[in-house]
Amino acid sequence: MVTALPRIVVAAPASGHGKTTVATGLMAALRRTGLEVSGHKVGPDYIDPGYHALATGRPGRNLDPHLVGEKRIVPLLLHGAGAGGAGIGAGRPADVAVIEGVMGLYDGHIGGDGFASTAHVAALTGAPVVLVVDISHASRSIAAVVLGMASYDPAVHIAGVVLNKAGSVRHSDEVRRALAPLGIPVLGVLQRDDDVTAPSRHLGLVPAAERPEAARSLDHLAGKVAASIDLEAVMRIAREAPPLAGEAWSARVALGSDRAHEVDDDEVRPLIAVAGGRAFTFRYAETVELLEATGCSVVPFDPLADEALPDTAAGIYLGGGFPEVHAADLAANEPMLRALRAATAAGTPTVAECAGLLYLCRTLDGVPMVGAVDADAAMAPRLTLAYRRSTAVADSVLATAGTEVTGHEFHRTAVNPPAGAAGSYADVPSTSGPGAAPAWTSSAGPEGFVSGSVHASYLHTHWAGHPAMAARFAAHARRFARLADRGMGTAAELV
Repeated sequence: MVTALPRIVVAAPASGHGKTTVATGLMAALRRTGLEVSGHKVGPDYIDPGYHALATGRPGRNLDPHLVGEKRIVPLLLHGAGAGGAGIGAGRPADVAVIEGVMGLYDGHIGGDGFASTAHVAALTGAPVVLVVDISHASRSIAAVVLGMASYDPAVHIAGVVLNKAGSVRHSDEVRRALAPLGIPVLGVLQRDDDVTAPSRHLGLVPAAERPEAARSLDHLAGKVAASIDLEAVMRIAREAPPLAGEAWSARVALGSDRAHEVDDDEVRPLIAVAGGRAFTFRYAETVELLEATGCSVVPFDPLADEALPDTAAGIYLGGGFPEVHAADLAANEPMLRALRAATAAGTPTVAECAGLLYLCRTLDGVPMVGAVDADAAMAPRLTLAYRRSTAVADSVLATAGTEVTGHEFHRTAVNPPAGAAGSYADVPSTSGPGAAPAWTSSAGPEGFVSGSVHASYLHTHWAGHPAMAARFAAHARRFARLADRGMGTAAELV
């Protein structure tokens, strides 16, 4: 199948040049013109897609060859853009896809020769690149930077430049003159404007879901971009992208031989409670789509505001976010802490990634948490940011021992002990109790906890790259739901 999908990649020479500002502003400005826009992010980042979703009205999507493999990048792009009606909950197919890059254009997996870089994804998707350049500290030298970027890799086509943080019209005109001989058009100029920046903290931008004023700020940014960047020229570049060969990704097809999605009408359809709200702002959109394709019902709950889990919850998914920022409020919601303690003690299949791990610990920065994991969490002096190739240490609700996965870590917290200690890892100091094992092991060592029905770890995985994990989790939830249907009651009643 061949699909015509207008698309661009928004990239930069390095972090800090304004990729997110320009990419998100373009999404919102193009949507204002009546176009349907799909937003995508190169890499594992989960904050920027939140802004993309706000700008486009569609789920923000990630494109990461490390997490899902090169062969899935185009199918996931087509899926997110709703090609062939593939995008769940996405409405009509997108008229244009805007793909925001990560770090510098050619920066990828360290030691991987640019693998998983913005340039790599641009080449895989055949997308022309719009280069955003911060010109606040240079003028004519900007032309040398753009020339180097454009000539470094012939597989990457830089089709236009946006000049960001110009000090004056005289300043930007000098840069324009220097760029003119290169034949790469300047699509627009953004002046210095503090009103179009988003607040940051220890892991980057504050998520859109935590900023009530985010929609208003985005509206201002859309107007600024529409007035400063030639949107018609951007769309001409996007339409020059060649047709894409391949089928859109499908959760049902991805599950394949796992057969978890083949649910009879009278089969148990387990309810999966998925954490959301301001403290749990991140999960890949495909995670929910895969769970739904297995026959599960997915219901969100807010650990900050709700006092109970959804009725008949047969599985719990605690994804990423910032519980460290909201620790006091999470601790104050004692009914929810009790509900989660009861559910995990009753054997409810539970998957916790990063933020979820912190929430399940005994304490977080000295404040009491759920206590399903016998470890304590606290802010750390250094950031952990790394791609991982990890192996499951023990059988769990998520994977069988020996399963190899790709994932990433992104946190400025640490847990003590860092891992369970069962089996061959008995020398790792742990208070996790009998039978607790590490969740994963990698070149960085053992990490996380598997105990009973709980799988808690810092490792983020993209289930589109490992659909068997969704199938296994759903199967455990279905088994748990059957037990409840046979008169054993809800998770809270089983304690």
